[in-house]
Amino acid sequence: MDFNTVMQELEALGKERLKKMYMGNGAHEPVFGVATGAMKPLAKQIKLNQPLAEQLYATGNYDAMYFAGIIADPKTMTEADFDRWMDGAYFYMLSDYVVAVTLAEADIAQTVADRWIASDEELRRSAGWSCYCWLLGSRKDSEFSASKLSGLLDLAQQTIHDAPDRVKSAMNNFIYTVAISYVPLHDKAVVTAEAVGGVELARSKKVLHASESIRKELERGRLGFKRKYVRC
Repeated sequence: MDFNTVMQELEALGKERLKKMYMGNGAHEPVFGVATGAMKPLAKQIKLNQPLAEQLYATGNYDAMYFAGIIADPKTMTEADFDRWMDGAYFYMLSDYVVAVTLAEADIAQTVADRWIASDEELRRSAGWSCYCWLLGSRKDSEFSASKLSGLLDLAQQTIHDAPDRVKSAMNNFIYTVAISYVPLHDKAVVTAEAVGGVELARSKKVLHASESIRKELERGRLGFKRKYVRC
């Protein structure tokens, strides 16, 4: 299936209601408003196709960029490729749910995520933290350095309240994810969540509570949870 056919298929799947919702979350034109579930049959036909993914991502069309993440072949992508994708990720649904998710399936994921966490850019930082959430929720505990993750918990505790909103949200999710999905640091993550307390997002005035989320997941018996796949 070629680029033009895929774009026509995506446009046909667009819904005005979803388009308005995506734009309310930060997407801007061009956007069709395609439900992620509606993309699955198309993705099954195409499977992984990095050249096509690159063409779609370069359009700047939100739905095409999202679909690019589904059919990308992360193991063929370089650090420069992921940096280029981040350059095009203009709001959090692209940075944290397309680029970070795609990166989480690459062998270089932690290397890139570490660099992004140290960045001065809000969306790069949030993508770096988010990538670790996707990684921790899908890979074996043995693939991680406990000392590195412990250091990231310390960094989150020290800086979360002064961080930009998207970084706050991603850090909060990181603390929660370590507590649930990385058993060796469960206790430390719980203590970190309690020390951090409520995290207020300036734009929405919403207050995040990692400790509450952790408690709810523990009550559901989800300690040690790992998902089979990162991408849909």
